[in-house]
Amino acid sequence: MKKLITYIILTSIFFFTSCEKEIEVEIPFTERKIVIEGYIMQGENPYVILTRSSPYFATVDSSTLISLIVTDAKVYVSDGIITDTLSLTLDANVFPYLIYKGNIIAGEAGKTYHLTIEVGGSVFTSSSYLAPSIPLDSLWFKIQPGLDSLGWVWAHLTDPDTTGNSYRWFAKRVGKDNDFIAPLGSVFNDKFINGKSFDFAYNRGRRPNSEAEDDNNEERGYFKRGDVIVVKFTTIDIDNFGFWRAAKLETMVILLPLRMLFLLI
Repeated sequence: MKKLITYIILTSIFFFTSCEKEIEVEIPFTERKIVIEGYIMQGENPYVILTRSSPYFATVDSSTLISLIVTDAKVYVSDGIITDTLSLTLDANVFPYLIYKGNIIAGEAGKTYHLTIEVGGSVFTSSSYLAPSIPLDSLWFKIQPGLDSLGWVWAHLTDPDTTGNSYRWFAKRVGKDNDFIAPLGSVFNDKFINGKSFDFAYNRGRRPNSEAEDDNNEERGYFKRGDVIVVKFTTIDIDNFGFWRAAKLETMVILLPLRMLFLLI
């Protein structure tokens, strides 16, 4: 009986291993497309980042990333009266460092801005409404339970009693971060908090592929006692909210409960 069982096991192993077949998957060619990322904020000049898409399995390093930057476009932003021609500008605070930036128009709440881009024989257009700002009531830093000096930034917000308000959160550590960074789950709207007054908290965001020591040790995701923190809290329109929510949907579903807390009052 033991010999029979051994024979069956060996036969099964041989059968399954002999059926292995190396399969080569041919990745279909995808045409490179223009990727447009544009910003206009209250009191600031508009800027646009233009790159080309890259195949999913392509090698990613500093040289390939630089090669994706589009430098031969014509970029315009208009408020319906004034048109600002954006110039290619070196900005060390924004990756990938070369951006198209305006110098005439500065964002004003309540206005709609129109973007036009001409590149490679194609014309791309878009419009965005700069929503009036809804300020935070207060901000404070709080150590997370069980930690000595690491914590999150907390805020208190009173949402107006009008539906459709949407928000995005950025923060910067003075002397440590070159620019404002949005953490995972940085956008939310008032679907469940309309007209409410509440406390909420955010962790510290990080740049993609950051090699900074505090982004790769126990301080990752935390602010630290002694940090000087500046928060940029923006009010965005529903289209912006939909885009950023969709862009981060997979990671937000998993991490949002850990990254952002609401305490309704």
